[in-house]
Amino acid sequence: MTALLKLAAASGWNRRGTLALVALSIALATLLLLAFERVRLDVRDNFSQAVSGTDLVVGARTGPVQLMLYAVFRLGGATNNIRIDSLRAIESHRAVAWVVPLSLGDSHRGFPVLGTTKDYFQRFHYGDRQPLQFAHGVPFSGDLDGLYGAVLGAEVAQRLHYRLGERLVLAHGAGTLPGSEHADKPFSVVGILAPTGTPVDRTVHISLQALEAIHLDWSAGVPMKGLSIPAEQARKFDLEPKQVTAALVGLKGRAAVFNVQRFVNGYEGEPLMAVLPGVALDELWNVVGVGETLLLALSGLVALVSLAGLVATVLAGLNERRRELAVLRAVGAGPRHVLLLLAAEGLLVTLAGVALGVIACWTSIALAGPWVQSHYGITLNLSAPSASQWQMLGAVLGAGIAASLVPGWRAYRMSLADGLAPRS
Repeated sequence: MTALLKLAAASGWNRRGTLALVALSIALATLLLLAFERVRLDVRDNFSQAVSGTDLVVGARTGPVQLMLYAVFRLGGATNNIRIDSLRAIESHRAVAWVVPLSLGDSHRGFPVLGTTKDYFQRFHYGDRQPLQFAHGVPFSGDLDGLYGAVLGAEVAQRLHYRLGERLVLAHGAGTLPGSEHADKPFSVVGILAPTGTPVDRTVHISLQALEAIHLDWSAGVPMKGLSIPAEQARKFDLEPKQVTAALVGLKGRAAVFNVQRFVNGYEGEPLMAVLPGVALDELWNVVGVGETLLLALSGLVALVSLAGLVATVLAGLNERRRELAVLRAVGAGPRHVLLLLAAEGLLVTLAGVALGVIACWTSIALAGPWVQSHYGITLNLSAPSASQWQMLGAVLGAGIAASLVPGWRAYRMSLADGLAPRS
């Protein structure tokens, strides 16, 4: 068998130009399959680890996926706000341990601004219940003395080159309209969070009172004409929020989660909804599952086309190799050896393509990982192939062996005289 493999390698090397193109196409198919599966798994892990230790996410009545998207991932917008009195009623429930309000809607140079309380930095966890850590500085004080303090996510600080003490100006909404900036009330960076690989990295955090202060002289999304309240005078007003966008809720015991959920969903003061983060994320993946299946099917088609190219290349070369194969038969090689020879050639080409694809996948993840992390907040893990990736590699190898048996069977059926007969 060793001699047969050496002969197959030497034969393949003699036709290395043509087979190299086939190997490259197989490598491309392998790269697509592995990269898609790696990205799919890492995106799912990043989404599922974006929040942990939170039992319920509460917001205005809407869809569970939509609530999770804007409350946790800062995507989209709320259909309505919820009153702070409603959150106090939820917080007074005997099974509720804590409530952290969230208020969204403003931005800073394309990054979302989150108004919240100081408890956010203690209660919010991600991954395997990992707490938020400060790389530099401290949380905002949450009182009037430190009203204009801002805590930046790691990505915000890195991409905008902010350090402690630097000034920044927030914008109303997306900040795309002229005059939408709150230039009269600048903030100072008091803290920078350590990277988390979650939407926290792309968020500017301020207190709820600060969010109220910058909107004192605004109405219906625009500045009030003839009214301008300076930053220092804003401290004299009642800055306690009346409404927020959503809230994170932690319970004293997980056994009460459905009881509290029913209480929130049936709250009579206003239409509210409470969702379990894990259930909502599963629903989100069910929505995008069709797209995942389609992309995987397209990658599989690329692999089939590459293997079909392998079959076509070997079949096309059979006429040129008829005399070569006949000589092998003449010196004692049987039809079975010819079949194994061509199958071995196909296997070696497939192995070379798969190896190149694996190397290309690892290299792409290593090079593109930091860029994807900085632009999209998704951490791509450079790790050994997962179980599903091993199955894909096995499927490609198996398909390559099966494809190489087609020309092998064709050569198996050639007679010795067919190859030795002079061509007319």
